[in-house]
Amino acid sequence: MQQIGLNLNQHIETFILASADEGKPASGVVQLHADFMDYDLSIELFDNLRKTVQWEQESLWIAGQERKVPRLVAWYGDSDADYRYSGKLHKPLPWIQPLLELRQRIEIVVGSDFNSVLCNLYRDGQDSMGWHADDEKELGAEPVIASLSLGQPRAFHLKHKTNPKLRHKMTLTSGSLLVMKGATQQHWLHQVPKEANITQPRINLTFRNVIGSSVK
Repeated sequence: MQQIGLNLNQHIETFILASADEGKPASGVVQLHADFMDYDLSIELFDNLRKTVQWEQESLWIAGQERKVPRLVAWYGDSDADYRYSGKLHKPLPWIQPLLELRQRIEIVVGSDFNSVLCNLYRDGQDSMGWHADDEKELGAEPVIASLSLGQPRAFHLKHKTNPKLRHKMTLTSGSLLVMKGATQQHWLHQVPKEANITQPRINLTFRNVIGSSVK
């Protein structure tokens, strides 16, 4: 795979997320780098990662029943970046070169350090991610989450935790980078909904910084 470069002329759209209480400070910031990566390069990277990432389909216990997670996942990172989410402890796989190079490039653009990445493979529109916030204590009070999309465009939704009338919807295209920061995870939920008409796959890479072991 060729070296991953930066698009120095990229357009950045910033969303200041409103507070549920009028007159209160903004409750988060989301930035969309719509053309972070050249489209052709993003598809090349998608093909590479689909073959080389150690994808797994996890199962979760919900209301006493074991249910398969509706997507494939993999957790990569530094050796001490243990992370617990959805009730399961994830020990990181060692970095592979494409993910390590992406981490370095994204750190330059975002201005934050990352020690791990959650990889999600949505095989088609039946695969999804339900409403949630990346608010685990080991990510800190105001984590920076940098999310790179590759492959099939998919819808991405945000809604306020206490006032669901406050919402944002956008489409994440191949090569786009979405950055959530500030108090976003404290006050907002996000999801990738099912889309029955979609038949093609998408990979999403969410880079983050684990600041303390989730075992504690």
